[in-house]
Amino acid sequence: MHDYRHAHELAAISSVELSELLALTYQGPLESTPWAGLLEALRQRFEASFLTLVLRNPAHERPGLIVNASIHGPHLPGEPSYSEHYYAICPFLHWPADQVASADQVMGSDHWLAHDFYRNYLQPLDLRYVMVANMRTAAGMHCALFACREHASRDFDDGEIALVRLLLPHLQQAVDLHSTVDQLDSERLLYAATIDRLLVGTAILDENGKVMRSNQAAQHLFDSRDGLECRQEKLSAFSGQDNRNLQRAILAALQHHQHGREDCVEVLTLTRPTGEVPLNVLLRPIALDHESRGAARRPAVAVFIRDPSDSPQASRQLLRSLFQLTRTETEVAMLIMDGLTLDESAEQLGVTRNTVRAHLRGVFAKTGATRQAQLVKTLLNSVASLA
Repeated sequence: MHDYRHAHELAAISSVELSELLALTYQGPLESTPWAGLLEALRQRFEASFLTLVLRNPAHERPGLIVNASIHGPHLPGEPSYSEHYYAICPFLHWPADQVASADQVMGSDHWLAHDFYRNYLQPLDLRYVMVANMRTAAGMHCALFACREHASRDFDDGEIALVRLLLPHLQQAVDLHSTVDQLDSERLLYAATIDRLLVGTAILDENGKVMRSNQAAQHLFDSRDGLECRQEKLSAFSGQDNRNLQRAILAALQHHQHGREDCVEVLTLTRPTGEVPLNVLLRPIALDHESRGAARRPAVAVFIRDPSDSPQASRQLLRSLFQLTRTETEVAMLIMDGLTLDESAEQLGVTRNTVRAHLRGVFAKTGATRQAQLVKTLLNSVASLA
């Protein structure tokens, strides 16, 4: 506590100003360019030519994320050459964690000015004075914060170094939050791609029942206008009765959302003008988000749409690898999965019915299925549909 108070006094920053910098630190992971706001605020406060944040995973040699705020804008001249070449000879990468100091203080002015990194990379950019803070987050991320001034300026003083020391613990936590958000986003994209592959349409409705986003499978169903469409961000069914049922189901799901009843689901079928098998629709409330976000739209209901006549798009290559099928056996299996008869499959492949039957026996033997219905179930439920 004494060290914090001493650093606060040395930094000569008011509580209001420090609070503003901390807010920018924790807002960083949510910005389109992470921590752009914090870096620019520090750059202006320090009257620096640039502030740079480098984040990297220690398992990789190259920096993972480099964010700049500079007098040149967000893209510092020479930054690509730093990533591609000068990163390898940067003398600051192996500084002790949590050390905040200038290059002159640690290396000595003569040694610093003779270093290849300064002479070949920084000097041509008119960058002379560098302050560095290295960090190791609780999640294992390696981070470095650089501030740099031109030759006509001065070295960084004790007050500026103290301010960075005050911010470091918070920046470390914010970096771990950023890593967590990135990981969750990657998982979300993976699951979304799998749902698309299974031909399950998904749409997210806000608290007013309007569509916030939808996946490709749902958009394809909407565009076909065969039973369900999206008009002015609202879902609408083909027949009048179906549409009334759909609107009641949406209203009920929204009420479940408001009361925190995420386990309550609504299901219905929607007839189609083409006469195809009716669409299956399931609405599930999304957990209530109590965070206040002003006018921002909040997700309230997830809608899942399935066309029972569709089959998941199994990968030919994976089916072959999974069951050791020949090319022709794979084609026969794909046609059977799509619901074609032996005669239709023969016509599609341009072969005789007996030829298809012979290849189908091979598929039966390799998959362990004994009946055509069991074969279809085996193929549809295989991991090949998830690829």
